[in-house]
Amino acid sequence: MIQAKFSITDAHLEFLSKHEQYGFRDKSHLVRAALDQLQSELLRRQATESADIYAEVNSKDNEIREWTDAALLDWPE
Repeated sequence: MIQAKFSITDAHLEFLSKHEQYGFRDKSHLVRAALDQLQSELLRRQATESADIYAEVNSKDNEIREWTDAALLDWPE
């Protein structure tokens, strides 16, 4: 694995030192799990924002709405 150096607060260090209490084998495992969760959340948020933008554009553009409605007619239920 690649190693990285970064700064954290005393509170973060204290939290990391309790990694075993939270079920993590070491501090690195806890940090990787936290980063994975954050990455998933940010990707989910980005997808939601993208869908919201698409829905807004779709609601304002009659031609796009007609294409979407036509495509949905052939969509399996």
